[in-house]
Amino acid sequence: MKLSKEQHKELFYKMTLCREFEETAAKLFIAGKVHGTAHFCIGEEATGVGVCSPLEVEDYITQTHRGHNQGIGKNMDVNRMMAEFLGKQTGYCKGKGGCMHIADFSVGSLGANGVVAGGLPIATGAALSQQYLGKKNITVCFFGDGAANEGAFHESLNLASVWKLPVLFVCTNNLYGMSTHINKSMNIEDISVRAASYGIKGIALDGNDVVTIYQETLKAKEYVLEHGPMLMVLNTYRWTGHSKSDAQLYRTKEEVNQWKERCPIKRHRDLLIDQKLFTEEELDELKREAVQKIKDAVAFAENSPEPSIDDIFDDVYAL
Repeated sequence: MKLSKEQHKELFYKMTLCREFEETAAKLFIAGKVHGTAHFCIGEEATGVGVCSPLEVEDYITQTHRGHNQGIGKNMDVNRMMAEFLGKQTGYCKGKGGCMHIADFSVGSLGANGVVAGGLPIATGAALSQQYLGKKNITVCFFGDGAANEGAFHESLNLASVWKLPVLFVCTNNLYGMSTHINKSMNIEDISVRAASYGIKGIALDGNDVVTIYQETLKAKEYVLEHGPMLMVLNTYRWTGHSKSDAQLYRTKEEVNQWKERCPIKRHRDLLIDQKLFTEEELDELKREAVQKIKDAVAFAENSPEPSIDDIFDDVYAL
């Protein structure tokens, strides 16, 4: 299908919003306003935005610890995301979870997960509930290339295949599991071939091509509802380290710069201009809107109250 001008506008704006969110959040981290660590998906914006934008509210997603683009793609509130990032009461988890633990059931986000491969069994269970209730919706499970070597990956794909569950497994392959390159942890070049082991369909896409990802996600949803689970691998790259404490001694600046030349936002911007869908001035205005949106989010977060000591045991579960 050919995307409409409005759909292109949504994709460009959301990717730009995600980039502004994370670059701003990184500055806040350096300024000492963020406790703990932070994981950014700068350079991977097309993956979460491209997959989540065509989904319905009733379609579920499970996010990764590097999932800001997934949350923004699913229309989560950047004010509450930023407030959670800064540990404020108005955040998605009342300031208790931080950036790795945001969720918004109202838009279909079952939450981000700090456990590698932790979202895979959750997504499988969510898809089982959709099947049981006869819903015409799917669950999308995001995970990284490193998670594809965890037991939960194999268990979840196997069970989803046996029960033909409506789940789309999306592997965001950014080539590195922390500091380990994929060629040192797998004896295959294409992760999608693992789908064949479970008798399900697998495809690999350019993870920096937001238009193709959007189109293929729509096709994948139809397929999953009819035939059961599917594995989609999005090959991309993270420009920053695994976390804010990563010195990145395992890769060269030349390698990073080569991938920056393949920036998904610039690629989409060039496409929109070449096809005369938008002028440079119109796209610059969309960027200004995204910048202001994030400035407003920071102001909202900084003006929000700290969590109260009186609520310290609320939302805490014990066996």
